[in-house]
Amino acid sequence: MSETTMDTATPPADRLTPILFAVAIFTSASLVFVVQPMVTKLVLPMLGGSPSVWNTAMVFFQAALLAGYGYAHGVQRIGSIKVQVGVHLALLALAALFLPLHINGWLGEPNPSAPIWWLLATLTLSVGAPFAILSATAPLLQAWYARVRAGHADGQNPYVLYAASNLGSFLALLSYPILIEPLSTLSGQRWSWTGGYGVFVLLIVALAFVVWSRRLDRTAEPAPLVKSAPIPWLQKGMLVLLAAAPSSLMLGVTSHLSTDVASAPFLWVIPLALYLFTFVIAFQNRPWIPLPITLVIQAALGAVCVLLVAFRSANWGMAFGVNILAFFFTTLMCHQLLAARRPAPDRLTEFYLLMSLGGVVGGAFTALLAPVIFNMVWEYPLVLVLVGLLRPWGKARFTGQHLGALVAAAAVALAPVLLSLWLDANDEARGAFYRIFPLGMGQLAMIMLIPAAICAFLVRDRAPVYTVILVMIALSSQWIARGYDWTYSERSFFGVMRVANVRDPRMGGDVHVLMHGTTLHGAQAQGGQNVCAPTLYYNVATPIGQSALMVQQRGPARIGVVGQGSGAMAAYKRAADRMTFFEIDPMVDRLSRDPKWFSYISDCADGPIDTVLGDARLTLNHQPAHSYDLLIIDAFSSDAVPTHLLTAEAIQGYLRLLKPNGVVLLHLSNRNLEITLPAIAAAQQLGVPSLHQLYYETGESPDMAEASTEALILSPTREGLADFGRDPRWKTVKQTSVRPWTDDYVNLFGAMWRSRFPPPERPF
Repeated sequence: MSETTMDTATPPADRLTPILFAVAIFTSASLVFVVQPMVTKLVLPMLGGSPSVWNTAMVFFQAALLAGYGYAHGVQRIGSIKVQVGVHLALLALAALFLPLHINGWLGEPNPSAPIWWLLATLTLSVGAPFAILSATAPLLQAWYARVRAGHADGQNPYVLYAASNLGSFLALLSYPILIEPLSTLSGQRWSWTGGYGVFVLLIVALAFVVWSRRLDRTAEPAPLVKSAPIPWLQKGMLVLLAAAPSSLMLGVTSHLSTDVASAPFLWVIPLALYLFTFVIAFQNRPWIPLPITLVIQAALGAVCVLLVAFRSANWGMAFGVNILAFFFTTLMCHQLLAARRPAPDRLTEFYLLMSLGGVVGGAFTALLAPVIFNMVWEYPLVLVLVGLLRPWGKARFTGQHLGALVAAAAVALAPVLLSLWLDANDEARGAFYRIFPLGMGQLAMIMLIPAAICAFLVRDRAPVYTVILVMIALSSQWIARGYDWTYSERSFFGVMRVANVRDPRMGGDVHVLMHGTTLHGAQAQGGQNVCAPTLYYNVATPIGQSALMVQQRGPARIGVVGQGSGAMAAYKRAADRMTFFEIDPMVDRLSRDPKWFSYISDCADGPIDTVLGDARLTLNHQPAHSYDLLIIDAFSSDAVPTHLLTAEAIQGYLRLLKPNGVVLLHLSNRNLEITLPAIAAAQQLGVPSLHQLYYETGESPDMAEASTEALILSPTREGLADFGRDPRWKTVKQTSVRPWTDDYVNLFGAMWRSRFPPPERPF
């Protein structure tokens, strides 16, 4: 056969090469993004269900990705691609020693006052090696592909394989909460992931044969790519910034939505999935959404979102939609600008290394630095404004049109501020204003600032002018929103706590309300006869109040409460009783003990109240057995449910702490999840008696006096529930077919589904 015939005929093995590379990259990306929620779930029992655990874990994964990309870039210094493949196979074999994945206990239990570095170090020691090696796959295989396919059209643009990588990540991420978690146990997930790792290694072995026998000639070595000019340092800085902004916004919008809008289970999935999907679009040969269209849409949504983000009382559906769309198109804009700056294939691994560095910078700023320097989620609007500087700057000079837009925007932004100052200084005018505009200054300010957003859109092709107008809108809207909703705000690793002052004449005047994100965690009247009256879920009429009073009728009581909130349960403490709170967040303990905000613990309790800091599963394990008359597990009303406190093993641990006639009450009120049936199933699996109550507030009491409450009460013996059984408000439960949650199996998606679509027959 002639040489010409060999060049024009494509051997079957050569036709399979692109498919094999794509499948290998897709598989590695799927493994990488399945492992993230799986490993985070493994570590949650030590740090509760805080969204900050996910954000901090994301920083670790981004740092491990950077390490993997650094390795991929470094190994390119080895001239022989055959040696590169051998090195990678050897490291894959070494990383397999960490399988199946697990969280080791080398660092002991976390300190709740400083959990970040414990979490990062534990993840590094537990899963860092296999994750980093897998993360190196995308850039490494693309670099190999460029050399193996040199001379082919597809070899000139190996970046398209990055779309396959992110498609695998996208599908794996969505499949975890919908398919993987509901259908398999945690140990099953770990072993399945180990099997997937083995399949991936076999794919790399197959690629090794392709590399070592290029064109069926085992003596051929793919030639190194032609060296292109180095990437200028200014260009490197721009690549880092374009990657950092979306990474920061991804975590920032998650924190903002869960703190200020409407947190819900799996909320983190939406921004991360969209983040990955923008890579798919940006690195296509023909993007589904061209960059010019992206720039126009992002300019409009960015301005509207900056206007809206300050007003936390805005319609949640509109706020959620605007924030998500603004995040998507801003991230897409940055990634498309990033893709437009990608260098020649010989600089591919360096490009991905810089992009990964930007991801770490953006993630670390939002997850590690921002909670320390900001008392609220300020990092999100800050980055949302500054990203305007990454838009095209335009070549035209500063014109009268630009000046006119700035002046008009300044006047519009200043108007609501001046109106607010005038109303603050004039009580009569303020009263008349609220009669005319009952929705308040915030709603009016949103309307008044719309022309400023229009001005920003009109100068969208001049990034500095556009950004300056966004700064005006942000300052005006944030100033208007200041103090209208909250009296005090503080932030910790576990979230943002805010205290609001609400006027309620039926409660005696001012009422302090404690909020964690969008979840109400307690309220207390500040004057009159209701100062020491427990409110909301802890009212004497609710199941929690009933249980405290019932147990206290038996004599001096030892009471434990998981979840401190405003400390309302302290109002039940008598001189002869002993009460201990188990609280994971030191900030909550400090706020609830400060009489400036809440005085249940300092003034209403008869005697001292103890607080044990740390995750309740860990701290309760250190408590003596058979010592409590009443345990109240009140940690499930939040939107980030610590599911490990509701497993059969957890409930068995609570029962261990009870006296023979002691009781444990599970407070199961939740807006988004139906968690009662798994709790009932766990009690039935353990063979312990239980009673259920669903209490509805009467509507006749003041707004903050009581709240509808759902609870399940259990005891090691039937005698422990005898008093409760004689109360008609407590109902016996029938057998349920719902699978109990265990430390190895939790189905949050099923709980959310039952909340939206309740089953026709409930066992109570």
